Amino acid sequence: MRREIFRMDRASAAALLARAPVVHLASTTPEGEPVLRVVHGVVVGDHLLFHGAPVGEKMDVVGRRAVISAEEVVASIPSYFVDPDRACPATTLYRSAQVHGTIERIEAPHRKAEMLAALMKKYQPEGGYAPIDAEHPLYKKAVAGVLVLGVSLERLDGKAKLGQNRTPAEVGRLLDLLWARGAPGDAAAIELVRASNPSAALLSFLEGPADATLVCAMGEADADAATALLNGTYWCKGTTAEHIRRSLLGSSAWVGARDRSGAVVGTARAIADGARHAWMYDVIVHDAWRGRGLGRALMRLLLDHPAVRSAETVLLRTRDAMGFYEPFGFRTRSVQRTEGPEIHEMILVRTGARGEPVCPLASARKGT
Repeated sequence: MRREIFRMDRASAAALLARAPVVHLASTTPEGEPVLRVVHGVVVGDHLLFHGAPVGEKMDVVGRRAVISAEEVVASIPSYFVDPDRACPATTLYRSAQVHGTIERIEAPHRKAEMLAALMKKYQPEGGYAPIDAEHPLYKKAVAGVLVLGVSLERLDGKAKLGQNRTPAEVGRLLDLLWARGAPGDAAAIELVRASNPSAALLSFLEGPADATLVCAMGEADADAATALLNGTYWCKGTTAEHIRRSLLGSSAWVGARDRSGAVVGTARAIADGARHAWMYDVIVHDAWRGRGLGRALMRLLLDHPAVRSAETVLLRTRDAMGFYEPFGFRTRSVQRTEGPEIHEMILVRTGARGEPVCPLASARKGT
């Protein structure tokens, strides 16, 4: 790799290959003709494996050198983020992984069955089929007949081009512009770039109380901890932990906070249509953090999230936190009277919501 600052650690490279919807296989035939195929690959142990019929082009590459690669676009960076006139600074933030090796034919029935089981788990995670076993009457013949090929992960390399070659001030400006643009995936891109550039300049939209780090795009790794925070709250009563988890991951916007140890200490989410309406849910901070301004910081961040900021109305429901939400402009619209405490439906009506696409950004065009 030409620039070591972009090198991805081995575990991250393997994880990228494992989650990629497809991988690209490049090799040659015995006659030296190039072969380029897209295959459904799975990582099983120390190999990347794929399957096919025991005839055709794939058979020609058995025992030959090959490269298997996968990539993810993190964000496209327009030229005017950097320069108001020149086109040259346009670039792409991305992650990629490559494995170099010799294509092996997997013969052992149990290994072939293991590969097919991993393939089904990846592409049909909901199940709905009998577990795959090499001796199962449903699969014995299929396992024997399928071609399974693989490449050892011994020569695995990964690249993450996420702004590591920029100064902390430049990275900070880039993240501010990504947040202002707010295209799909920009919030997640911000978190990836932050993780690769810990010395980046402080971002004003992520300011919060000392010892807490605000996160503008929570993810799979945070889901269990956030679910634990919400489990047992009155508004999640009767909801299973799995449904809480799925609601977090399915939200239009999901922000949160971590303490210095990395533990999740706050979470808030919203469902939004991207233009007119948004509903806020599950705003909560850990007991130890209450009264320290973390909840207010989460609210500011969520209201300014690209998925929420353009909404003309934002709604939520609460039975006891009206005073917390009112300083943000929320007012009680209706009261639902039940056998228990009253539930207040609150609404924030915003004029001049930023609903127009921001491209190019005025600040970037001015070079600010």
